[in-house]
Parts: sequence; C-alpha cells; structure tokens
Amino acid sequence: MLNNADTMLQVLDRPVKKVPALQGLTVCNAFFENSTRTRTSFELAARRMSADVLTFAAGSSSVSKGESLRDTVEVLTAYKVDAYVVRHHAAGAAHLVARYSGKPVINAGDGRRAHPTQALLDAYTVRQEYGSLEGKKIAIIGDVRHSRVARSNAELLPKLGAEVVLCGPATLLPEGLAGMPGVRLTTDAKDAVRGAHAVMALRLQQERMSGGYLASLQEYADHYQVNERLMQEAESGAIVLHPGPMNRDLEISSEAADGPRSRILKQVENGQAVRMSVLYHLLVGRD
Repeated sequence: MLNNADTMLQVLDRPVKKVPALQGLTVCNAFFENSTRTRTSFELAARRMSADVLTFAAGSSSVSKGESLRDTVEVLTAYKVDAYVVRHHAAGAAHLVARYSGKPVINAGDGRRAHPTQALLDAYTVRQEYGSLEGKKIAIIGDVRHSRVARSNAELLPKLGAEVVLCGPATLLPEGLAGMPGVRLTTDAKDAVRGAHAVMALRLQQERMSGGYLASLQEYADHYQVNERLMQEAESGAIVLHPGPMNRDLEISSEAADGPRSRILKQVENGQAVRMSVLYHLLVGRD
C-alpha cells in the first residue's frame, strides 16, 4: 500500500487530480467524533478516484435520538454503500460496523485504541525522507496513554524495521505497551530523542483526562515540549512530525512546527495519497 501511494501522489500532482478507479462505488464517511484532517482527506481520496461519497455526521442524525450503531449501519448499508470509513469514540466500533454491514471498513480512529491509516501515513512520510525505515529510530513524545496514533505506530513501525521510543510523564505512559517488539518506554525526553531520525509530538488530549495526570501544563511543556533545544539531541537531519491538531507552544513549539525540520504539512499531503491507496486496495486492488 505504501508503494501504491507513490502512484497516488503522482495523480495529485496532475492538473486534473482524478482517476476513474472507484467509479460507480459508494464510500460512506461515518464520523461519530469530530475530525478535520482524517475526514477531509478520506473524502478527497474517494472523490479523487471518482467514488460517490456519503458523509454521515452523528450529531445531525438519528444517533442523537438514541439509534444504536447497529441500526444506523444497517440503514446505511441498505443504501448500497460499498465501504465504510469509521471514526468512533468507542474502541472496537469499526469491528462492529464490519460485522453488521459485511462491507470493507477502514478504522479512522476508535477511542484510544487504534488509528491505522495515520500510522501508515506517518511511516510513508519517514520512508519518503530516508528511503526506508530499516534501522531508523522514531521518538514519539507526549500523551501516549490516550493516543490511538501512538498505539498504531508502535504496532506498525517495528514491522518495517524501525525502533520506536514512547516518551512522556509516567502518568501518561501505559506500561502495557512496554512488551511490544521493537518498542521502548522512557520518561526522559532527551533519552528518547537522542539519535532519533524522526520525532513526533502528540497532543495532550485533555478531553479524555479526568484529572491528576499532570502537575501543570507549564511543567509538562518544560520537560516534554518538542522544540529546537530538544531536537539538538536528535540526528542532524532529523524531522519533526505531529498527527494534529496541534496545541502550539504546549506539546510543540511554533519554531519546531514551522521550521525546516517540520514535515507536518507533508504528513497532511501524504495522508490523502495513502488513504487513496487503502481505498483502492480494499475495493478493487485485491481483485
């Protein structure tokens, strides 16, 4: 899928950014949580390949009246939807959509469990920079406990030959991730970044915190903010990543986010190509 994303990037560089690969198919974007980058890039990815797109927003649907996920999915499937892109606050929701619909389902983020296409686009961005992930060190710093992005990257990147270091305050660093192959945990940001080829800052997900995780936001920024001072510990050509949205000058400094090391907007661009590749693979590529 990453190789095929190269082809999709070429499509996006054309004057007419469209191919007929998914013509006649319908993709449903079913988002039960707010999203800008993921929802928009999936919608554009489907349209770039000539699919029809049905956008489902939970807040303005019968879900607000108490309709169950199962009933919602069965209604949408009756409209002859061919594939689903699902974001939901509950872990495992994408699995249930697959069970009730019998259609290909892409998990666009479920609770704090997984965000597979974000990990794919992160891997693609690092590979684009270095040609391979083999032997590369990737430091992921911040609110690991509540991050589905961190979990998916910790699962994917070692499969591609990278070493992953997850870093944050002890309260935001779940020990359950320590046993994953190719993954190491540390509370020392300098240790995490030392010799890293890519450093990813994670957003503090305060909406998922009930309190007691941090002494103060200023103390967090003092110890874990990804900034130019911290990046001096990394490899000389190391890049800066962030899955977004950013809390500028909290988990990442504006200088780092906008500087020459930053590949944050490149992640956004690559996200569209990677998601085009995923949709193609699921709907026609396997045939």
